[in-house]
Amino acid sequence: MFNRARVSASRLRGPSLPVTVRPTKADVVVARFIARNTAPAPEMVARALTWGADEKVLLVLAAAGWLASRGQGEPLRRAGNHALLVTVAASLLPHGLKRLFDQTRPDRRTVIGHLHGVPFSGKREDAFPSGHALHMGGLASAAGALPAGTRRAIRTVAVGISLTRIVILAHWASDVVAGFALGAILERFVRLGTGYPLDASTENDHADP
Repeated sequence: MFNRARVSASRLRGPSLPVTVRPTKADVVVARFIARNTAPAPEMVARALTWGADEKVLLVLAAAGWLASRGQGEPLRRAGNHALLVTVAASLLPHGLKRLFDQTRPDRRTVIGHLHGVPFSGKREDAFPSGHALHMGGLASAAGALPAGTRRAIRTVAVGISLTRIVILAHWASDVVAGFALGAILERFVRLGTGYPLDASTENDHADP
């Protein structure tokens, strides 16, 4: 049902593009478990929740936030600039990476999963990396500048939405981990140009560890 392999590229002729990326043993185990144990109801819920990380939705929200911040003080304007730039960059980066890497989505390698309600997601070979998780990684990283309570809530939501990509078998678990990590790295890099705070606010950290 799910086949296992490793990154393949010709060693004699040098790597050819796109590079084929295949799931790990752990990826296969997780995907098989979901395919055999899920049901239409949880799949529908996960499918709805995953829209929270859709690039089109986030671009609209980031643009609206940027416009709203224009008449505000410097900290909010800086945050608006940062949110918009991170969202745009996080929308473009996965498209570029998916031109370099091919990986078959787990929902294309299961029959049992579809019988249990798993939908078809996106283009067949666009599993790596997860663009939704990349957006959520950026959000989780940006939340580091917020008070502890808000930071934890945002990061919990970001992780939860990222996991929905595994539940609906749109991505292998490693695709989501890679996407989340890339998003966090991207957000930190964008900070260098936007002046967004580099360190989390620690005002409430001692009171709310």
